[in-house]
Amino acid sequence: MEIRSIELPNNVTLPYVEHGNDEGVPVVLLHGFAGSWRSFSLMLDHLPGSIRAFAVTQRGRGDASKPRKGFRFDHFAADLAAFMDALQLEASVVVGASSGGFVARRFAVDHPDRTLGLVLLGTPATLRGKPLVEQMWESTISKLNDPVDPAFVRQFGEATVAPSVPESVVEEMIEQALKLPAHVWQRANRGLLEDDSLNQLEEIAAPTLIVWGDQDPLSPQSE
Repeated sequence: MEIRSIELPNNVTLPYVEHGNDEGVPVVLLHGFAGSWRSFSLMLDHLPGSIRAFAVTQRGRGDASKPRKGFRFDHFAADLAAFMDALQLEASVVVGASSGGFVARRFAVDHPDRTLGLVLLGTPATLRGKPLVEQMWESTISKLNDPVDPAFVRQFGEATVAPSVPESVVEEMIEQALKLPAHVWQRANRGLLEDDSLNQLEEIAAPTLIVWGDQDPLSPQSE
């Protein structure tokens, strides 16, 4: 699969892969906190031919640019809009996995005319007030320095998957997470904790599919 990259007007470069029919419905896939486009690599071959999929690595992650600032969800949503502009995508279905869902719903609020549909995969309603998340910030993430401790990255990666996930998938996740410098861990995490899009969900008009996993500790069914 050919890995391409595109430089946005804000000088941020995002790697991405494209899969499917050029005439298909555009679908942009957004990974979670420490992932990359590779989070969707096993899924792409299973998508129907009616879909033209773009799996993109967001700023700060994988081999994308790692600026010192710009890690609120309005920044990520603006990157997505610029990415679609560059590829001449007038509108798209936006799929967000985990924290990528925060980007997706921010985009749906900010760009309703460009959102054909919304898919949220294991996306929490909010991370505010969740003891596990706040404890990790206070005890570890807020204190990270470069190079980030590989033991912490492995612990973080292994904590986000169920035991049945193949080891090769887990190792790929950890490899990508090791590419995040300390400032990305910290500023992106602060962006998660400060997100207030939960208060704007009624502004989302796009048809929305919510996918929930019964072994996901951060996204209970009640949300």
